[in-house]
Amino acid sequence: MSPMSVPRFGHGSRVPGWDEAVDLTKDPAVVPDLATTPVPDALRREVEGAMAKYPDRRSAAIPALHAAQQEHGWCSPTAITQVAAVMALTPAYLTSVATFYDMFETTPRPPHNDVYVCTNISCSLLGADELFDAMVGAAAGERTVHVRSFECLGACDIAPMASVNGEFVGPLTPADAEQIVADLRAGVPVLPDKQLRYRRCVDPGVESDASDLRPPPDTPRADTAGLSPQEGEH
Repeated sequence: MSPMSVPRFGHGSRVPGWDEAVDLTKDPAVVPDLATTPVPDALRREVEGAMAKYPDRRSAAIPALHAAQQEHGWCSPTAITQVAAVMALTPAYLTSVATFYDMFETTPRPPHNDVYVCTNISCSLLGADELFDAMVGAAAGERTVHVRSFECLGACDIAPMASVNGEFVGPLTPADAEQIVADLRAGVPVLPDKQLRYRRCVDPGVESDASDLRPPPDTPRADTAGLSPQEGEH
């Protein structure tokens, strides 16, 4: 069976370039010289802080790339080179990480809201496909809301779930899709009563006000009932 004929769900991912041959004529990769590579101080401190948490510096690649994307808006060649210089890795290594994970942007994009709907096994068994379709429909026409499926977000206990600008929310129903878009449009916390951060946790670093399963009562929320038909329906 040809790789291209492997059945896939409509939302299934396939990393771009997976079928392209490696260019063996390129020069060997080298580690950028930190002494001659300008790196923003804040980015350098954050990357070094991430590296200090792991016995192998490569384990800090994901948080380091998150920091670079936050600094530059995307994982540009310059951003990756800066992280590579601090971590003493080749840009090729970090590029392989950035292009593998869906949460990293490797092409420039204007400011936007990312909604990643988990469509892996636990979420799919509990209705993720319907949730994804509802989310795509709710975000139709919203140029600043980008919806994509995600292979696994590692939060099976709140399946079906999604990550909204890095905030884990769930369990979700298709009816939550309109509220997510409304909250993003209003610039308020998304589905605060379903945010993972407010669940009880043994982690002493959890939100200090997460003693209950619900967020503080004064947390603002968008009202979808007050939207016009064009705003509340897609």
